[in-house]
Amino acid sequence: MRKIIKNSELIIVSVLLCPLIVFGQSGDGPSYEDILNGFTDPGRWLTYSGDYSGRRHSPLTQITPENIDELRSIWTFQSGTTTRGRGWEATPLLDDGVLYITGSNNYAWALDARTGRPFWEYRRNLPDDLTYGASAPVNRGFGMLGNQLFMVTLDAHLMSFDRRSGEVLWERELADYQIGYSATMAPLILDNKVIVGISGGEYQTRGFIDAFDPVSGERIWRFNTIPGPGEPGSETWPVDPQVLAQGGGGTWMNGSFDPDLNLIYWGVGNPNPDYYDEKRPGDNLYTDSIVALDADSGELRWHYQFTPHDVNDWDSNHMPVLANVEWQGQPRRVVMVGNRNGFFYVLDRVTGEFLLGKPFTATTWAREIGEDGRPIVVNDGSLGCLPDPWGSTNFYPPTFFPGLDLFILTARETCATYVPEEPANTRGQSNFGGTVFIDAESGYGALRALDIHTGELEWEFRYPSPTFGGVMSTASGLVFAGDHEGNFMAFGAETGENLWHYQTGSRIWGAAAMTYMLDGIQYVMIPSGGTLTAFALRSPN
Repeated sequence: MRKIIKNSELIIVSVLLCPLIVFGQSGDGPSYEDILNGFTDPGRWLTYSGDYSGRRHSPLTQITPENIDELRSIWTFQSGTTTRGRGWEATPLLDDGVLYITGSNNYAWALDARTGRPFWEYRRNLPDDLTYGASAPVNRGFGMLGNQLFMVTLDAHLMSFDRRSGEVLWERELADYQIGYSATMAPLILDNKVIVGISGGEYQTRGFIDAFDPVSGERIWRFNTIPGPGEPGSETWPVDPQVLAQGGGGTWMNGSFDPDLNLIYWGVGNPNPDYYDEKRPGDNLYTDSIVALDADSGELRWHYQFTPHDVNDWDSNHMPVLANVEWQGQPRRVVMVGNRNGFFYVLDRVTGEFLLGKPFTATTWAREIGEDGRPIVVNDGSLGCLPDPWGSTNFYPPTFFPGLDLFILTARETCATYVPEEPANTRGQSNFGGTVFIDAESGYGALRALDIHTGELEWEFRYPSPTFGGVMSTASGLVFAGDHEGNFMAFGAETGENLWHYQTGSRIWGAAAMTYMLDGIQYVMIPSGGTLTAFALRSPN
């Protein structure tokens, strides 16, 4: 059955190939309690990272270092869409044997998790004068609660769908896309809130984080990442309302959530303009920071700024990774971040206290992080050999392996020289404020495992070029990652030994693997280019 619903703003295309088989199985879909339980049910993957912690560490153990050589591709799904050379950046959600995934240009699908067969498809009709969304037409996934799916759009809307049919239930505008706003992240779903952020840091925009009621679609609260005149943090900017209104600070990646503390942890992007800073003296809060917000009110509980007064486009839109660890002999709740500026950080997630900051790449902009948590800057970028604007790592997710206390991430060794220029500040056009010269000959990538207590490198696997692939680990002792050349690989978590690889045919950009169990079979899935590939053992039993 093919259904087309039209209104003044969009076209919805749903293809229901076999609805009775899929949607007649169960009723109300996952609850907030189900999401809280995280990986308890191996047949579910209910959030972007699998659970609220951002650790992307699955308890599944059927696939092991001993049998990994038996892993083979089971099915593939071709999206048929392109993303200006990037490809899939989403993580599918899974419930009741159905995968829900978004693609470039605001396509979305419901797929059979056993075969890859589509049940329905959605396509948004985007405006011709799209700004930011035209240059980065990606989407990083759904949020899900009950029978509702939630997706943000390139023209800066939040949408709710019926997960069984793909029909739109409601939509709300987040901001004016014509100025340069867009939205690309997978929504964070709580018990009674849908939390989303906004893109557009290279435009004349002001970042924010919004909370919406999942049923009505009404906005509950907003936290502005660039404070208004007289608000806390505004003293780190010039006294100019226009500068604040256009200060950047996009919130375009996902956050994490601690239900015991009722705190949301979210990364904030660069100030605007990126490289030209003469009209924005000061630290420029809350850009390049992590903010901890009260989930009920959106009020700021604490913040930590990784790169004060950023002039290198080092967004802090990384997945905050939460863990409870023994720290110097005492139990501690921490949040960990591998930052675009080249430093690995450990913070107390109750108070925001700085605990550790160590470089994980050959950064030259700062000698070290001082005891006060501020970087000791030695090079503003004009001398070259810093991380390039893409950073020492970026938005693609890391993993935390709790049994080994290893933080495992994709690192980039890069070099660039920054030349600032006063921007034109044209409405609806990007506004970098300079030129960057990247040394394309010397860069490379690496999968690196860091001791979270010291920041020291435990092992690494080098890639031939800087890469943007994310990471996932499993309790059996495996780490899954991919590279710019299209290789999807498995490594031993203790040693970093490369145990298995599969050539996907397209670069793995911004995406990480996920895994699940159905009918006694563990699947591993990786998005690559326009292809989604599922793997399983030849003989799982």
